[in-house]
Amino acid sequence: MDDITHHIPDDCLLAYSAGTLPEAFALMVAAHLTLCDSCRAAVAAYDSIGGALVEDSAAPLDADSLNATLARIERPRPAEPERLSCAVLPAPLTDYIGGDISAVRWRPVGLGVRQAILPTSGKATARLLYIPAGASVPDHGHNGQELTMVLQGAFSDAGDRFARGDVETADESLEHTPVADPGADCICLAVTDAPLRFRGLLPRLIQPLLRI
Repeated sequence: MDDITHHIPDDCLLAYSAGTLPEAFALMVAAHLTLCDSCRAAVAAYDSIGGALVEDSAAPLDADSLNATLARIERPRPAEPERLSCAVLPAPLTDYIGGDISAVRWRPVGLGVRQAILPTSGKATARLLYIPAGASVPDHGHNGQELTMVLQGAFSDAGDRFARGDVETADESLEHTPVADPGADCICLAVTDAPLRFRGLLPRLIQPLLRI
């Protein structure tokens, strides 16, 4: 997609190429690469550089290098655009869900917003978010990094707009209230490496139950 204007950070692309990302973040990158030509080209370049460095190295691989190599082989892989199996979900996501968008098991989180937590390993988490048109996500901050990619519709946040394929990057410095555009429900993939920080009492009370 040539109209994507918000991309995966370069350090995440490099870590994906090296096979060192947590599974949830690797899934995010794989899904984004399916939609984004420029980030797919960047990862291909990182892969080529990494391969050349391995070929030029005469030193034996230590255990950490072997583990990184195995993780790289096993990382979620992007699909070519023509292999998209759903109009909303890129193929890497349909592999995790076991079907298209109709197979997602949504759970309410309040104010019409729904989520579906995906089965990834490690402390980082991945979830699909369904935000009704014109609705907002509760005001929150972050204790770590969050990447959010739009799969359907669009949302506005902090004076910027994110549409299909766009990725918003948030860290400890950002407190925000994303709002879905009117006219179309918004579906996103969000990955986090730490719990969110909510201002409201009710979101804080139910946070452990919702695993956010």
